[in-house]
Formats: sequence, C-alpha cells, structure tokens
Amino acid sequence: MAQSNPGSQPEPTLDVITIGRSSVDLYGQQIGSRLEDIGSFAKSVGGCPANIAIGTARLGLKSALITRVGDEQMGRFIIEQSAREGVETKGIKTDKDRLTALVLLAVEAEGVSPMIFYRSDCADMALDEGDIDEDFIKSSRAVLVSGTHFSRPNTEAAQRKAIRLAKANGRKVIFDIDYRPNLWGLAGHAEGFERYVKSDRVSSKMKETLPDCDLIVGTEEEILIASGADDVLGALKEIRRLSPATIFLKRGAMGCIVYDGPISDNLEDGVVGDGFPIEVFNVLGAGDAFMSGLLRGWLKDEPLKTCATWANACGAFAVSRLLCSPEYPTWAELDFFLKNGSKHRALRKDEAINHIHWASTRKGDIPLLMALAIDHRSQLTAVCDELSIDYKQIVAFKRLAVEAASRVADGRTGYGMLIDERFGRDAFFDAAKKDFTWIGRPVELPGSKPLRFEFSQDIGSQLVEWPLDHCIKCLCFYHPDDPAELKKEQQEKLRTLFEAARKVGRELLVEIICSKNGPLTDDTVSTALEELYALGIKPDWWKLEPQASTGAWKKIDAVIAKNDPWCRGIVLLGLEAPADELVKGFEATLAAPSVKGFAVGRTIFADAARGWLSGKINDEEAIADMAGRFKQLTEAWLKTRGLN
Repeated sequence: MAQSNPGSQPEPTLDVITIGRSSVDLYGQQIGSRLEDIGSFAKSVGGCPANIAIGTARLGLKSALITRVGDEQMGRFIIEQSAREGVETKGIKTDKDRLTALVLLAVEAEGVSPMIFYRSDCADMALDEGDIDEDFIKSSRAVLVSGTHFSRPNTEAAQRKAIRLAKANGRKVIFDIDYRPNLWGLAGHAEGFERYVKSDRVSSKMKETLPDCDLIVGTEEEILIASGADDVLGALKEIRRLSPATIFLKRGAMGCIVYDGPISDNLEDGVVGDGFPIEVFNVLGAGDAFMSGLLRGWLKDEPLKTCATWANACGAFAVSRLLCSPEYPTWAELDFFLKNGSKHRALRKDEAINHIHWASTRKGDIPLLMALAIDHRSQLTAVCDELSIDYKQIVAFKRLAVEAASRVADGRTGYGMLIDERFGRDAFFDAAKKDFTWIGRPVELPGSKPLRFEFSQDIGSQLVEWPLDHCIKCLCFYHPDDPAELKKEQQEKLRTLFEAARKVGRELLVEIICSKNGPLTDDTVSTALEELYALGIKPDWWKLEPQASTGAWKKIDAVIAKNDPWCRGIVLLGLEAPADELVKGFEATLAAPSVKGFAVGRTIFADAARGWLSGKINDEEAIADMAGRFKQLTEAWLKTRGLN
C-alpha cells in the first residue's frame, strides 16, 4: 500500500474515531438485587468504543464510531442515539444477517455487577477490513482500537488496517486494552464481570499492537494481559520496551498514574492528576468515561496532569451513577464540577450538577415552539352536555385537531401539540406519525385548586408509561398573594411533580395562571416564579398568560435568567382571547428573549368544536377552520420575530 505524505494531508474534521464493540445495555433498575431477581431494565447504548464516542462528543470533541449493528430496532436505536449525542455515524454499518449485541447487567452490591453478554455471532463481531475506509480514517486526528476486537481474525484485520492507515497518514493511535476474558472465550457466560484470566494467546495479540500506539490505557489487570507480565511494574517496563507511547494506568478509586518516559523502579513515579473521593455505586462503564475525559485533554494538547484530572473526574461521575453512556458528563457539567466541587460524595444526589446534566443532554434545541393546545377536557365535556351527545365524540374531534395542526406544520420544525390522555389517546397515535417538534400532555385535574393530578396522586407510576419524548404539562392556579396554607400545598405538589419528572426522565412544562386568583401587576408572575425556583423547581418550560406591559416581561425574563439559564423558555397561553388580542400580546413579548412561542387552544378550536359536535360542519370543514386559525397565529408570531 502506497503511503501518503502526512504533511500534505488536509486538516482533519474529526478528533477521534473509535472502533469495535457496540451493544444495547439493559441495566437492572432494582439496586441490590441479583440479576435473577431484576424486574425491569433501563436501555442505553453500550460497548466500550460506542461509550467513548458518546462520552467524548458530550465533552465537545468531534467523534465517530466504526462498528456494525443489526438490521433491526436495537441497531437503529444505536445509530439514532449516537447521532442525537453528536457522534458521526457514517462508520456504523448495518449487518442484515446478524443481530445487535445485548448486555444484561445488575448492581448486586458495591463494586459487584453481574452481567451477561448476548454476543453469539453478533453484528459488531462481524466487522472486517471492508468496513475500514481510508478517507474516513484520514478525516480524524486519531483512531481508537479496543482489545476485544483483536479476539477474532476478521475484527483483528479491521483494526490493524485502521492502524496502518492512521500511521501512514500521520494520525494518532490510541489503544484501550478493554480486556473481558469471556469475550475471548476464557470464562463462562455467567462470568461477564470477570476482569482477569491469564492467557498467552491474548497477550501475544496485545503485544503485537503496542509498538504502533501513541497512547495506551488500561487497568492493572489490563496492562498485565497486554504485556504478559506477572506484576504491575514488570508489565509497565515490558510495555515501555515495546512502545514509546504515553501510558495511563487506571487504578480505580486511587485515580491514575501517567508514564510518559522511562519506567523507574518506583510505581508511583509518574504524573498524577487530582482525585475525587466519591461513593462507588456502579463501576461498569467507568473506564469509558475515564477515557472520554482523558481524550478531551490529550487531543487538545493539555498537560498530562490536566488530562489525568479530567479523566478521574469523568470516572467519578460514572461510578456514582447507574448507567453507562447516558450518565457521562457533558463539558458544561464537568466544568461546573471542577470549579465548584460537590458537597455530596454520591454525585447523583447533587441537584445542581444533576440539573446541568439533565439540561445539557436534553434532546435537541427548541428555539421556536408554536403549539395547538387540544388538551382541554372540561370545556369540551360542557359542550357535549349542552348538546346531549356522547363524550366519545371528543375523541374523534381531537384527531381532527391533530390533522389541522399537521397541515400547518407541513413537516417543518417548531410546531407542536398539547393533547390530553383522557380523550386524546387516539390523537397521540396520530401525532406520533406527524413528526411534530414537541408533544405535551397534562397531568392536572382540570380546574383543581389546590392542585390535584387527574388520574392518580402517585404521579411517578403514571409517567413511567409515557413515551420518552412526551413533555409533562401541569396547570396550577397560583398567585403570590394566596393564603399560606394553600400556597404551601400547591408548592409541595409541584415539587413532587418536578422530582417525578426528573426521576423518569421526562421534560416538564409548568403553566401558571395568576389572573384568576388576584390582581395581575408587573411583579405578580415574576414573584410567583421566584417563589417556585426557591423550592428547587426548575421546569424545562413555563407557560404563562400575556402580560400587561413590557416591564412585566422583563422582570419575568430576569428571574428565569438568574435562577435557571438552562430553561428552554416560555410559551404563551391564550385563555380564549380573540386572535387580534393575542397578536398584540406576541409583540409585547419581544422584551423577553426567553419567550419562544405559544400553546393556544380555544382561540383556534372553540368554534370548530361547537360546529362539528353539533353536526353543523363536517370533518373537512372543521379541519380547515382550525388550520386557518392556527396558521394565522403562527404567521403572526413569525412576523413579530422577523422569521417569515
């Protein structure tokens, strides 16, 4: 193979390409249980290279993954989730003959996590040389190969081709030793957690790789297998004899030591990063988080001590949380932790850090949201009662509203729906096919004050059944001048809902209506929001009524900016106001950048609902009427923002 001149290469567009395993991890959600006793599992992307691709992307690197997945739902999940995380996915090949690998895991006790690998003839182990493209390798500053993929001839050939191409084009080679004995056939299916089985065969494969590496990373057990030595110091010296690479020795709770030159007789004679004493909750995936932090520094030419500190910090996040890649920190989260630390040894209990983690890993930005709200229940049942017709008609009408909103959206981003569970289940199914940017659904009992939830006061158990991308919406009639007892009860209810939303991983919109409870001044709503923020309630969205002045909006905007700069923003509610009145309200919100759109209902659907439910207009006429009114409002909103 003709070698390219590294000096003539164009600037890489990627920082790192990781190569090898990708799987779907199914984590047991009952902590302290045997795997035999687990009742439910949380799903996430797993596999060392896939985890590192996601971890580095979260830290701001441009990463990519080369692997194979099955031509089925789990394979598509890996591709789609990797893309959502910012990972370049064109190196992920779909294998039509094999299934995506699965891993079942449990946290039985501190540091004890039994696991089962479902990897018989799995897709990622079918990777071969044909999956390695030279132009793709050249597009990255570095490639990362992993130990498991030296266990079979075809995957070994793929990785060795990637190494040759990287070296020929002046790119860096990173070796994550990633030793799992049972993936080399050295331990039984039940021994997935086993970390070390001595093997001359494995050591010989590893030692062939070492001379080509610029960075080698492994635990004490992993450097033993990579070198074939019987003690850690001997292993380091053997690796150094074969390779000039920088070596990161991972030592669990003791952090790591970096060796960037000759290996002395003193194991401690290396670069040591800052450590972070934390409670160990689950060690699985900690090494991949560690590698992600390391690479954020190493690929940006930070000092080795900084690289080691960032690696230790990312590892600390991972061992303090349950899952692998979903729990890895973003750069904003890591930066906050490094600057502020945490009063909690269990980082998963730190509300400030958890909020940054949640907000910085949410699905996509939503700078614009124009939603048709059809979550009304009592208003529509009142019309049915008046007309003496069955409530089942409401179910059909809400499906017409979805069609109306879809016609206006026409596949564009920034459009959404608010639909209730009582009458809108069929409408939800319709909306899921329409590719709306946002779908919300209410949980409050209509008209309740003090606030009550509609179906069950055990709100968490209800939310578990919802699709992950459905946003919780809760209307609370709240005023700063409410009696203290009422205010406390409503605050506690909202706090319970906020905690449940975070626990089950759903976004939350809190709708506050003050005007029905007392006078609405320039300070009313901003004061209400300040009181709720003081309780630690930080919803993803606020839904607020139009304000009388730009001064009121400025105060609201300032409260949000002070308490939660991560808030997605505000949407306006309508309260059945005439369209021209709403449009005037749109213009007033220009004083508040946090206002991102509206979620309006009766202004759009009230006339159509009465006409259709009474039989005076047909389906198409009802759809056309709602679509026309919704379009009018969307065009007015876009005009105020100079977007049309």
